Amino acid sequence: MKQLFIVAFTLLIGLNAGAQSKIIYEEFTSYKLDDTRRLKIQLPRDYESNTEKVYPIVVVLDANYLFEPVAGNVDYFGYWEDMPECIVVGVMQGDKRYDDCNYDDTNFMPADQGANFFEFIGLELIPHIDENYRTAKFVIAVGHDFTANFINYYLFKDPPLFNGYISLSPDLAPMMDERLPERIPSIESKIFYYLATGTDDIKDLMQISEALNTSLKPLESDNFKYYYDNFEGATHYSLVARAIPSAMEKIFSVYRPISKQEFSDVIMKLETPVHAYLVDKYKTIEDLFGLTNPIRINDFIATATAAEKKKQWESLRDIASMAQRQYPDTVLGDYYMARFYEETGEPKKAMRTYQGAFDKEEVEFITVDLMLDKADKIKEDFGY
Repeated sequence: MKQLFIVAFTLLIGLNAGAQSKIIYEEFTSYKLDDTRRLKIQLPRDYESNTEKVYPIVVVLDANYLFEPVAGNVDYFGYWEDMPECIVVGVMQGDKRYDDCNYDDTNFMPADQGANFFEFIGLELIPHIDENYRTAKFVIAVGHDFTANFINYYLFKDPPLFNGYISLSPDLAPMMDERLPERIPSIESKIFYYLATGTDDIKDLMQISEALNTSLKPLESDNFKYYYDNFEGATHYSLVARAIPSAMEKIFSVYRPISKQEFSDVIMKLETPVHAYLVDKYKTIEDLFGLTNPIRINDFIATATAAEKKKQWESLRDIASMAQRQYPDTVLGDYYMARFYEETGEPKKAMRTYQGAFDKEEVEFITVDLMLDKADKIKEDFGY
């Protein structure tokens, strides 16, 4: 198992090293801590070439060992567009992690250096990243055992500092298991919360996670998106390599391109117009992650195909219009607009629209030859 764990980490590190993402080391002087902290920051692959783009932040505590698995997965998922590209900010704590996570023995809230570290993250680190890098207003925190407990304290700020919480085998402070279920329903902003343990985790910590899951699961709502994994055979340390990709996949599920399952299980069962689903999907991405992304060609094709199958011709026209505006140099929008004209009794308009795309860029299965063949077929059938 240890050798397998080392191989997995080596692959993640190799992935990150071979990528075009950029790693920056900073020595950050904190007035709150009266100390310095070493930061390790991974910038996305296209950060320097796409100067208009903004990026969510992933803050990694225990970055001495958590940074690579988080940064590697963020880079990998971002490459395949299963999540937005993000700026990963690691706080190197080492042995200071215990003092950083210190809490009072009476009220069990951050105390002494723990209180200072709490303010360092919220009042110094995040503002520093916002000021020096192009950030979107969506921030995730990642922690493991002591630091997993610590990130929960930010839920008690109003509004909470983080939008997403990845809690890996948390070593909860006393009363935290009671305070979280009391606090969460009163939070007005949208929160993503991921909790993980393993069947071979430290026994006490596994029991803590299982009990917390029992308390948090009933709270799931539109505002509180909750996810839980208990990995079979995973130890306190190996669960990290399995939990990070699972957390990213779950938290960013709405961001992913439309899949075959989403097509069949969701879109084809819609009772509302298909084009509205497409608009809502990207409006949700903008509202949640602060990103105004162009609609993917894959998602145009998926929703247009659904509109054809469901014979929602007006919806197909709206999808075609959006595609023409967003990808005017391709055949994408023209093809589906011509299909709309074909199906609504305007063959001459369909023929001309097919013909008009002869000099445009091809997309997926929609080739210029296909467009011209369809135009010729209409011409033959109607004698134009």
